[in-house]
Amino acid sequence: MNKAFTLHLTAIAHGGEALGRHEGKVVFVPYAIPGETVRVEVVQEKARWARARLLEVLEPSPDRVEPPCPYFGPGRCGGCQWQHIAYPRQLSLKREIVRDQLARLGHLPDPPVRPTFAVGEPWAYRNHVQFSVDSQGRIGFYVAGSREVIPVDRCLLLHPLLDELHDALELELPELTRLSLRAGVATGDQMVILETKRDVVPELEVDLPLSCVLLRSREPPLILAGRSYIEEEVAGRRYRVSAGSFFQVNTAGAEALVETVAAYLEPGPDDCLLDAYCGVGLFGLALAERVAEVVGIEEDPDACFDFLWNAEAMGLENVTLIEGPVEEVLAAWVAAIEAPSGVSLPNDNQEVAPESFGKRIDLAVVDPPRSGLGAEVVAALARLEPRRVAYVSCDPATLARDAQAFVQAGYRLADVQPVDMFPQTYHVESVGLYVKVD
Repeated sequence: MNKAFTLHLTAIAHGGEALGRHEGKVVFVPYAIPGETVRVEVVQEKARWARARLLEVLEPSPDRVEPPCPYFGPGRCGGCQWQHIAYPRQLSLKREIVRDQLARLGHLPDPPVRPTFAVGEPWAYRNHVQFSVDSQGRIGFYVAGSREVIPVDRCLLLHPLLDELHDALELELPELTRLSLRAGVATGDQMVILETKRDVVPELEVDLPLSCVLLRSREPPLILAGRSYIEEEVAGRRYRVSAGSFFQVNTAGAEALVETVAAYLEPGPDDCLLDAYCGVGLFGLALAERVAEVVGIEEDPDACFDFLWNAEAMGLENVTLIEGPVEEVLAAWVAAIEAPSGVSLPNDNQEVAPESFGKRIDLAVVDPPRSGLGAEVVAALARLEPRRVAYVSCDPATLARDAQAFVQAGYRLADVQPVDMFPQTYHVESVGLYVKVD
């Protein structure tokens, strides 16, 4: 398979590559579209699969379009994978990816996946971007499949507030290792976040009213200008987001996620809601006025501070936060159910234990990192017996793996709503609804 050959592409892979079969082996081809016939050359070969370079599109898909970005393509910026695909087809392909992962990895024969929801314009949507730095101090993005940095003058995915920041920056920072830009799309807040070698404090000139923060390796963030946080509004609520805290990069998409979670959970005034990996409180605080109690679990100290700040600013008195790793907190919670006396929280953090610690919960929302929950966390969560669980996932593969664990723990996957938070890329956010089986 070391020579060029013709290949008909039949499906899409989780990593965004189209695939076909040649001489009994699956061949993955980036920058192609299912349905196309292409000329390719193998660049990587394994026992059961190969990856090929696209040489020529012999029979193009009607969904093939001209990419508008000069940095898009093989050997160029790796931030986007699908600029060559018309946006409606991108949406359908993302649904295919979610369904395929749930069927193959989750062993669900007919997963209930809805059409992908488009949350807004497919360009200029990112409220947060992270640049790498090349050997000459220029900022840009990694080349696909490598650690090489390609300098970028303009990124078409950036919200205009970030585009304005990018244009205004005058950087001569030899110690710079990473640069992040954040914006509150609904508030107009702008922030520059710097990381440097040996935490060297840089000099920065920007003729804009913004905040600038230096993230340090062993010390708290250093405020160079403005504040240590931005504010953003989602679904009528204002959230404080510190420089080091996670927040969804698509504000319109964040609102769609909140609405989907609320619709799935159907919260009632007597319910206790568990918000695991709660971050700054996007989901739990949005639903707090519709339930009796919210218990958040979060490990990151910056996000914990933001969560409590946001709860107080919203005037919420039925909210409690447990600081610690979700797996440890849930294990302690289960232990408290089984042995109500003598159980402590992680790090003996008794002062933040909620009144209801050790009792059952009614509803749960989880928003884990890309690695997912894992079987132990799913089992512990199931032991708490929430009647409904909304699972917010940024990776269909781990969503599928955890789906199998939920089924084994006595839940059924009732619905999945893909939400396109990341147009022009293969990445897709999904919300899955698990319902306890009687």
